Amino acid sequence: MIEITHPGKQSLIIENPVIIASGMMGFEPSSYRDLIKLEKLGAMVTAPITWKARGPAHGTRVVPFPGGLLLHTGLPNPGLTRIIRHYGKTWRGSELPIIVHLIATSRDDLRHCAEVLDEAEGIAGLELGLADQVEPREALTAIGILRDRSQLPLLVKLPLYNAPELARTAIDAGADALVVASPPRGAERDPLSGQLIGGRLYGAWLKPLVLRAVGQIAEFANMPIIACGGIHTADDARDYISAGAKAVQIDTLLWAQPSAVEIIARNLGGLELTRAIGALADEWEPGLGKTQMMKRQRPAQPPATQPPTGLPERLPWGDEDTESTDPTDEF
Repeated sequence: MIEITHPGKQSLIIENPVIIASGMMGFEPSSYRDLIKLEKLGAMVTAPITWKARGPAHGTRVVPFPGGLLLHTGLPNPGLTRIIRHYGKTWRGSELPIIVHLIATSRDDLRHCAEVLDEAEGIAGLELGLADQVEPREALTAIGILRDRSQLPLLVKLPLYNAPELARTAIDAGADALVVASPPRGAERDPLSGQLIGGRLYGAWLKPLVLRAVGQIAEFANMPIIACGGIHTADDARDYISAGAKAVQIDTLLWAQPSAVEIIARNLGGLELTRAIGALADEWEPGLGKTQMMKRQRPAQPPATQPPTGLPERLPWGDEDTESTDPTDEF
């Protein structure tokens, strides 16, 4: 269990250290109820929300590339008041704690958001997304506005390229937890239109970069760190915990393999899941052992036919009956 709190403010209790990152489930988690046991997760962060409505980006919004994908969405949302009116009841009855992700478009807009959210029900906490090129002074102001006008626990999501520097600013401004880090920006050519598209980058290759930033910040931060980026296996998540994170946020793995997210949540939550060799993809069982490659104990059976003579005892690349059981190796 993880408690994110601030003196005199409300507390955010997270029962499992696996959180769904901003944008992955939209504004509420019910559409994933048939794909994953939501109660096994720690919390979810909503898609980015602004005070005023925003339309979607024009043109291509998703560009795959080797090792990941690029997203260019424009942060579409109908505005905070409409979102609360539409999703407020769902948030109140959600199996997951709901953390609202805010984008700071202006000081006045941020003040309005803080005041409205502080009166709304069903919200467990706030996550402030800082822009990539934000100056420490601007970050200090934005965090201070939310800190002064809201009793809700405040998570600050840091851009990757200067996360350690901005982490110190967020701590000084009164953040309750640090999320490391926002997906970096990049560009890739759209194979359909031939145009170069800019956007946020996701993929397993991000993990070493974020892992370094988490370790750097953990050396001086006196508050919970939540790692986000490149998590595709339970080992990835545990590496972040070893580096000093208290929890992790999972992003596009949820789209590629929802069942793998639940496996990671169960693993970090203390329940080991394993799959026998030859089992179907969804035949995961608790309590069989500590490794996914564990074979069920069954008596040896004689071969059905006599094998031909002259074959090598082992194939040059290893045992012929070995196959991958990593649930994320298709991503």
